[in-house]
Amino acid sequence: MSEFVRVSIDDSSGVATVTLDRPKLNALNRQMQNELRDEFLALGANEKVRAIVMTGNDRAFAAGADVKEMVNWTSADVIREGAELETSFSSIAQTRQPIIAAVTGYALGGGCELALCADLRIAGEGAQFGQPEILLGIIPGAGGTQRLARLIGSSRAKELILTGRTIGSAQALAIGLVNEVVSDDQVLARALTLATELATRPAVAAQAAKAVIDAGLDTDLASGLELERQAFAQLFATKDRATGMQSFIEAGPGKAVFDHE
Repeated sequence: MSEFVRVSIDDSSGVATVTLDRPKLNALNRQMQNELRDEFLALGANEKVRAIVMTGNDRAFAAGADVKEMVNWTSADVIREGAELETSFSSIAQTRQPIIAAVTGYALGGGCELALCADLRIAGEGAQFGQPEILLGIIPGAGGTQRLARLIGSSRAKELILTGRTIGSAQALAIGLVNEVVSDDQVLARALTLATELATRPAVAAQAAKAVIDAGLDTDLASGLELERQAFAQLFATKDRATGMQSFIEAGPGKAVFDHE
């Protein structure tokens, strides 16, 4: 059982909630990273889970990596530990179900990189985002230089990473770092509402869409279109495709109830 990560699953909705719980600011030490990896791998294998919400506490989604743990590392240590860190975060990002990050307080450094592993981000009005690693004499080491640039573009990513500046949720929304901003006390509720909506969508199709979008970002357009074509064709063999199309013909859009098969 995890010490710093709590997981609950609502069987009625198919939504899992992953809560970071390492006092006080959810600094991401090695143990917490491993616990997150293990919990997300388990959720990814759980057929009853169709959407996931990841959240922290009122003060911090995650304030960053645990610098005290890193301060005496050598380059050799970083080569070893960095590989583990990348594996942990990639395990989260590659979870097949849609993930929503519900961000209140600080999401800095590794915390921002963790939020980038989600598919969607809901932020509170008081949330703070940034990649301040440059101020420590290093660069982001858990995907920040890559996922952030893919999300908001290379120029804006360079601005945040090279300055180490922290931005608020309004600016994060303006540059596309987050999808929606709500009051701080409504962040988790809004994320759960959205996750519940996503969980009603046909799971096989939703997971295929996520996989194809992510894979397509790492290849050229022609290859990405081929991935899309193959997934599109494969979905015609699913029960949900038949259900959705028949429901559309008989009752119009948005009325189908899916079996996730």
